[in-house]
Amino acid sequence: KVSPSIVGIQVNYTTFDFWFGSHTSSGSGSGIIIRSDGYILTNNHVIESAMSTGNRLNEGASIYVILPNQQDERYEATVIGRDERTDIAVIKIDLSDLPAADIGDSDALKVGELAVAIGNPGGLEFMGSVTSGIISGLNRRIQVSQRQELKVIQTDAAINPGNSGGALVNSRGEVIG
Repeated sequence: KVSPSIVGIQVNYTTFDFWFGSHTSSGSGSGIIIRSDGYILTNNHVIESAMSTGNRLNEGASIYVILPNQQDERYEATVIGRDERTDIAVIKIDLSDLPAADIGDSDALKVGELAVAIGNPGGLEFMGSVTSGIISGLNRRIQVSQRQELKVIQTDAAINPGNSGGALVNSRGEVIG
């Protein structure tokens, strides 16, 4: 039910090095279609290497979305908003009639409940990978920087680099994290 709503995100950006000058780099992650008119939820850290201040891209940077049923196409995305503190970002592509995921209530979760992670671990060549587990803990506090702490859902579903921005889903196919 949720897999068609999980997209790949490719980020291209330029880095500068004193010795070697500038060179182009790229990264990838996952996203969740949250509205059929092209709004996509992801993690801020998936796109931040391409960002300047606010919602502006660095010069020469780009963010592309790859849909699971059109893996040979890339759609340029614009950044609608992002929040470094909560590690959330919303991007948009100019398409309509997209399959939006149903959003669940993470406050209603219980330890032991089924959890399914859907994303792109290890890169876009593994798009749509699914792992399952349970909710292992709720309201876990993790320190993400000296000044920042997040409350998170703990799961034992395998989550790897590239899953960032993807969905944690309950047994009803609702996104809960």
